[in-house]
Amino acid sequence: MKILVTDGMDAEALALLRQKGHEVVEQFYEPEQLGQALRDFDAVVVRSATKVRAAQLDAARGGRLRLIVRAGVGVDNIDVAHAEELGITVKNTPRASSHAVAELALGHMFSCARYISAAGYTMRQGRWEKKAYGKGVELHGKTLGIIGYGRIGQTLGRLAQALGMNVLAYDIYRVEGVECETMRYVELDELLSNSDFISLHTPAMDGKPLINRENIGKMKDGVIFINTSRGNNVDEEALLEGLESGKIRAAGLDVYAQEPPRCEALLQHPNVSCTPHIGAATREAQHRIGMEIVDIMESFPG
Repeated sequence: MKILVTDGMDAEALALLRQKGHEVVEQFYEPEQLGQALRDFDAVVVRSATKVRAAQLDAARGGRLRLIVRAGVGVDNIDVAHAEELGITVKNTPRASSHAVAELALGHMFSCARYISAAGYTMRQGRWEKKAYGKGVELHGKTLGIIGYGRIGQTLGRLAQALGMNVLAYDIYRVEGVECETMRYVELDELLSNSDFISLHTPAMDGKPLINRENIGKMKDGVIFINTSRGNNVDEEALLEGLESGKIRAAGLDVYAQEPPRCEALLQHPNVSCTPHIGAATREAQHRIGMEIVDIMESFPG
């Protein structure tokens, strides 16, 4: 196949695709040029930066494009329904980045609980804020609520239990055999009102954000909130209000409603630990994603 890779890919996986006889072109296209470019390719591999919407798909209509692969978990940057209407298959790599995202969520939990981000920043300014940041909390013995208990949520749940945390999980689907003494499924309201930490792991949602003023109001006072899922799942103004009031003790954020984010007040808040959408950005995860893409290309019919 002739394959376009728009947002980068693991070097070993790229070499393997070429070794197997595929023609691979690495090039990013702006949205207005992407559709026409896709006419010349059998497959395209995208990450978060490239959006394959109806306009790009219509511009590619009648060309060679038969397969779109999202190198990652979600496919919200692809108009899947429209692609399928045009006979184009859409795939993703849901297994490869679970550990990377779960570990980053856990890292933000530690950062928020012990003021790691804020304390490091003030030290680099020449300030010694030992008293201000000497009132952290431990994860051990606390309750972690995980909203969305898929691959990433389950991985985080296992890590949290290993640290001595109790896990409450909410999901519209319940996996058999995962409940135990330190993990159980609950309804959303019970999770919100009983969790010391809450980590969000749902796909991009249509309509109003799941984490809105109403649901923030149901949370325990002083909760620590983590989002490594999708930025539009959170009402950022409501989150900032929660931080200002103290309802939310701290927040760890890797994703934002707009990227790069525009809510400067949220980013500059001293109780926010923030990263630039790097959940899956480990060498190991990118290698696994690359190998999974190779498998997809090799097994694709035709």
